[in-house]
Amino acid sequence: MDLQLTGKAALVTGASRGIGLATVSALLDEGMRVVAAARTITPELRATGATGVAVDLTTADGPARLVARATAELGGRGGLDLLVNNVGGGDADAAWTGTFLTCTDEQWSDAFDVNFFASVRTTRAALPHLTAARGAVVNVSSTSARTPHAGPITYSTAKAALTAFGKALAEELGPRGVRVNTVSPGPVRTAMWESPDGYGAQLAESLGVPHARLLDGLPDTAGMVTGRLVEPSEVAALIAYLGSPVAASVTGADHVIDGNSVKTV
Repeated sequence: MDLQLTGKAALVTGASRGIGLATVSALLDEGMRVVAAARTITPELRATGATGVAVDLTTADGPARLVARATAELGGRGGLDLLVNNVGGGDADAAWTGTFLTCTDEQWSDAFDVNFFASVRTTRAALPHLTAARGAVVNVSSTSARTPHAGPITYSTAKAALTAFGKALAEELGPRGVRVNTVSPGPVRTAMWESPDGYGAQLAESLGVPHARLLDGLPDTAGMVTGRLVEPSEVAALIAYLGSPVAASVTGADHVIDGNSVKTV
């Protein structure tokens, strides 16, 4: 299928690895011009050929600086066709496996800065350019927004805010020609689960089981009828479709990609 993205301009945040890196590759394969933002420009991101911009989007001025740099790099077409707000997660700390009473105000603030406010501020800064292009926004949330008991309370709550933000924003921006959709993955084969210092490893330690055993049993524990974790490339393909003119009537929706781990409609 031709997604009609050739020559169009995209900005992807959280692009150094996992879903973000896969999304950069998918959009480049569709012929887009891509600016890829991350705190650190990894060798893997550099190898894609995208224009990498190192930025911390949890700072108040980081998103505006990123959008200014991105629009300058993407050149004089006057618009931005696609913004992918993928930045999220955060550095695993005690809040990820702790309880409500053990989470500090600082941990709550950190979770919302990276999983919510970074996307709010980046979207605000990019909006004039998205409007000029009658473009699209895709926010990457999580099934934890729908099943908040299944993830760290700070992360799940921030992702729920991001999902609600996308729905409300679609209503406001639709008359201006800008579509907004959300993608909510279940467990994905990324560093969040697989890294020895990520959430998966911390969860395994808190449960007293080997990390490898937790990963092997995760699809079954999560109720994924596919029997495996979601691949980053599968999420990236969905993002590319939603950001394309082929999905011109799709807006305000939350698209779950989780192997049917969420059992409600």
